[in-house]
Amino acid sequence: MNTPAIGFIGLGLMGRAMVECLQGAGYGVTVLGNRDRSGIDEAVSRGGTEAATARELAEASDIVMLCMGTSEQVESRIFGDDGVLAGTKPGQVVIDFGTSLPGSTLRIGAALAEKGAQYMDAPLGRTPAHAKDGKLNIMAAGDLRTYEQVKPVLDVLGENVFHLGDLGAGHTIKLINNFFAMTTATAMSEAFAMADAAGVAREKLYGVLAAGPNHSGMMDFIKSWAMDGKLDLAFSVDNAAKDVGYYRAMAEELGARSRMSGAASETLAEALRNGFSGHMVPEMVDYLSKNLKG
Repeated sequence: MNTPAIGFIGLGLMGRAMVECLQGAGYGVTVLGNRDRSGIDEAVSRGGTEAATARELAEASDIVMLCMGTSEQVESRIFGDDGVLAGTKPGQVVIDFGTSLPGSTLRIGAALAEKGAQYMDAPLGRTPAHAKDGKLNIMAAGDLRTYEQVKPVLDVLGENVFHLGDLGAGHTIKLINNFFAMTTATAMSEAFAMADAAGVAREKLYGVLAAGPNHSGMMDFIKSWAMDGKLDLAFSVDNAAKDVGYYRAMAEELGARSRMSGAASETLAEALRNGFSGHMVPEMVDYLSKNLKG
């Protein structure tokens, strides 16, 4: 696939940075957005083309990329008379860069395969700033031959590009990763809040925890806000709650019972019920410090 035509759906902060990276590398990109037109306008100003529908975008593209927030949003762009599926063609590759439910991913993959197209899940690590510079972590899964076909494009976007196995493995690993990360984040937030309640200085608690096997990058993200007032993790409570919820739904689909995710899920949901939407995960320290006795 020499210099494939790319269609990109979902130009939020991450998506627009990825599109800028692709255009900077010389790829022609057709784009489709939602309510916020700023990412679309930026892409068009750099020579991109705006599609009216997902079907039109698919018809113009060799590779279709989606970077959206939920499985429901992905499915809304795939299915229907004006969806990607209606415009797909044999040999086309469709890639979901979001964090989606593996069961949904498998259903979409089967529908695309009936039309001779290949589906890949490739959730992301790192930030929009990394995306702009082509330094994302990309957790790709799907047919190995298809992965090798599109890897030159993935290498433009990612500094670390992994092939994790069959379709759905990327989303599965991303959900396990995010469950573990958000459980650690909420636990560390509660630890600081409990220290506050007990009259123990946060720096004293952190010094002991960081000197032992509890020390981790996620701990330090929470510490940066709790002790230094620096927001180093720009991941919202809303997204955290969604991802932990997806992890729990995935477990149910597997016939499994997650013991550990319940506390993180309920803590995040409680914060959202109490008006904490839009805040970042490290700010859970503030919420718990004020509501530990509630």
